[in-house]
Amino acid sequence: MRYRHLLINLVKRDISVKYRRSVLGLVWSVLNPLLMMLVMTFVFQRLFNMSLTDAATGEPTVPTVGNTGLPPTFAVYLLAGQLIFNFFNEATNTAMDSVLGNAGLIKKVYIPKYIFPLEKVIFSLVNTLFSFISLAIVMVFTRSVITWWALLTPVMLILLFIFNFGVGLILSSMVVFFRDIKHLYGIVTLVLTYMTPIFYTEGILGDSTLVLAVMRVNPMYWFVALFRYLVVYGQPPEPLMWLIPLAWALGTLIIGLVVFRKTQDKFILHI
Repeated sequence: MRYRHLLINLVKRDISVKYRRSVLGLVWSVLNPLLMMLVMTFVFQRLFNMSLTDAATGEPTVPTVGNTGLPPTFAVYLLAGQLIFNFFNEATNTAMDSVLGNAGLIKKVYIPKYIFPLEKVIFSLVNTLFSFISLAIVMVFTRSVITWWALLTPVMLILLFIFNFGVGLILSSMVVFFRDIKHLYGIVTLVLTYMTPIFYTEGILGDSTLVLAVMRVNPMYWFVALFRYLVVYGQPPEPLMWLIPLAWALGTLIIGLVVFRKTQDKFILHI
């Protein structure tokens, strides 16, 4: 709370820098996921015949929406996964560079160094909240059913925020000493993209229990699934779908705080 004004100013700075000389400004946070969704929907649904129903039986391969007995539209399914994964991807990548990017400020004045990765995660959250407008537009356009379970979305976002901050603390401290982390993490996020059912369903994996087990080790699998249950499917998630994201969030935050605290005094020698 003592540094809340600094946090607010840093977030405002990042917003102004990102949309500098842009006519539409923050509107791009809405347009960009919409345009990406249109492209990906065309590619995967039209060209690769990706569907949320089984081609042979016509049965849904994902949970149905509320009490309708029908699966969600592919566009809503895709966009929901895309928004949650993009929040993770943007938050952790920007947090990773936060300490190095503010090296000049760190050398001149005393500021708690955790402020910088925290600010990047907050900035990414702001972008994500604006991006949710695109999901609302698509759901209205496709006449999707929204239930009361969607009111628990802020709880899910808090868990993902904590998880992102924990990962950001780990990455921002490691990259100060090992610059190659930037390149390695790009490969990690690419792997996580394909390990998370964003543009495909678990149904296409068939009975491959090994692949499903590996997929469920991925924390983003659970965050995306939880969000879809609350907003897309409109159904109550199982207790395990809350407990696993909670465990990932708290575990990563604790590890991140420990790693960051033990290394922050040496930052000045390497930045």
